[in-house]
Amino acid sequence: MGPVVVCRDVARNVFTNGTGARNVFTNGTGARNVFTNGTGACSGPTTGDAMNFVKMHGCGNDFIVTHEIADGAVENLRKRAPLLCDRRRGIGADGIILVLPSIGAGLKMRIINADGSEAEMCGNGIRCFAIYVRDKGLNAGGILTVDTLAGKIVTTLRGDTVRVDMGPPVLEASRIPVAGGSGPVIMQPVVADGRRFSVTAVSMGNPHAVIYADELTDDLVHNWGRRLECHPFFPRRVNVEFVKVVSDSEVRMRVFERGVGETHACGTGACATVVAGILNKKHGNAVKVRLIGGDLNVEWSGDPSQPVYMSGPAAVAYEGSIPDVG
Repeated sequence: MGPVVVCRDVARNVFTNGTGARNVFTNGTGARNVFTNGTGACSGPTTGDAMNFVKMHGCGNDFIVTHEIADGAVENLRKRAPLLCDRRRGIGADGIILVLPSIGAGLKMRIINADGSEAEMCGNGIRCFAIYVRDKGLNAGGILTVDTLAGKIVTTLRGDTVRVDMGPPVLEASRIPVAGGSGPVIMQPVVADGRRFSVTAVSMGNPHAVIYADELTDDLVHNWGRRLECHPFFPRRVNVEFVKVVSDSEVRMRVFERGVGETHACGTGACATVVAGILNKKHGNAVKVRLIGGDLNVEWSGDPSQPVYMSGPAAVAYEGSIPDVG
């Protein structure tokens, strides 16, 4: 990989095709989803195989975000994801978010984890996606329908806060999925290396295991989170949330994310945590989830047919470009 060239001025330059036309997804050849500003305002390569990106985060859960790639080039990017996401040798991120055209929705989001695997959905990532799309002029309104591997998700912008209709939670064991059984998985005993955990499993388009604890220690998250992520009970692996209930309207959460490790926040994990808490009668229906990187507000009526709503911020850190991505 060549050097990463970073734009120091984060004035949210909007990339255009040199004519002022903002909603452009190809360079006229259909070869790639390329935007250039026609002025070279972002120093470094902006043509050929270079890919411009924006480094963003939602509550410290950070991503490399770009629309300058076609679906067909994603496999190559997946192979390079571990290096690009490496915090010492690459850009450094929890994952890569791709903004792509969609048939049947406004835009499509694909999420590549730091290990190169692909996630179905990401709550912090979709908030970054919504801000990116606004800043790049790819969506005219404040409401956006996003196609994901977990289905269509609707976001609403309120300044730099994004409210997301996450859809109804999935509570059926076979659809989460977990091994064996049927129906909801509530405080299910799971034994990992001789230690017993009570797990409430929820899918928010991706699988989560919610575990309650008196103290959210590093050993619990790093050591046991890693073991539970790959436990045979979870055939697609799992995101593990360790939760301490503070009050009827507040919880603390730490998360070991599938394919990443501990992150500063997990939006789908925050939603799964609140769903689990309501199912277990541990708190009310509107809850502030306190994470290492910040707070998210989550609401759910308790009706399995109704959607979960998540609200929180997303922010730009800097912009740059990566050579030779083709």
